[in-house]
Amino acid sequence: MSFSLNEIEATSKRAARGAGYTWGHAEEAGKATRWLCAQGLDGVAALASLLQQDLSRSPEMHVPCISGEGWAGTDVLCPLAAGSALSDSALVLEAAPVTLTNVTTPTLLLPFVSNVARILNKSVAITIDGAEAQTDGIALHLTGPMPDQAQSVTMRLEQVAPPTQRQHSRATPDPAAWSALTGFAHRTYAPATEESRLRGAGAGLSDND
Repeated sequence: MSFSLNEIEATSKRAARGAGYTWGHAEEAGKATRWLCAQGLDGVAALASLLQQDLSRSPEMHVPCISGEGWAGTDVLCPLAAGSALSDSALVLEAAPVTLTNVTTPTLLLPFVSNVARILNKSVAITIDGAEAQTDGIALHLTGPMPDQAQSVTMRLEQVAPPTQRQHSRATPDPAAWSALTGFAHRTYAPATEESRLRGAGAGLSDND
């Protein structure tokens, strides 16, 4: 089934919130998933995989400790937390490459690296274990399969812009992944109360004559 990028972003945002992430990180999740889908990647599957890991129960364990060129966490790094930190510290790439260790679902880092490229107005190259990617903030050029978990993710500035890629306006995510996201999203909906049910029923239950 095909969905607009607006639908993808809205559902992804609610899903991340339903999985326990803050609204701030949920908004980042929605934007990241949309960006991946615009590049022709299944961002929905990537986000569903992350949310099913339940990292939001102990977020402090999955945030990078920023120390020089190497960033690591107490436990596996969450790409939303690591990506947000990377965007906030984009200027560090001007001085030297940055390496993140033990990152789960590293596909979700790509939109944040794209944001860094826009901030710096330069292309950024990313090595994710055996995969290579490059973005100038708009286009993404990716070679090699993305791992489910990366031991090492290294980002560095690149002089040459990536090849132009076609942008997508709709996405056809994996059905199981989409179902998982909608399941998380439904957690954000308030359960119906007796009062709301009566209001929804209209005036048919009251006799004003």
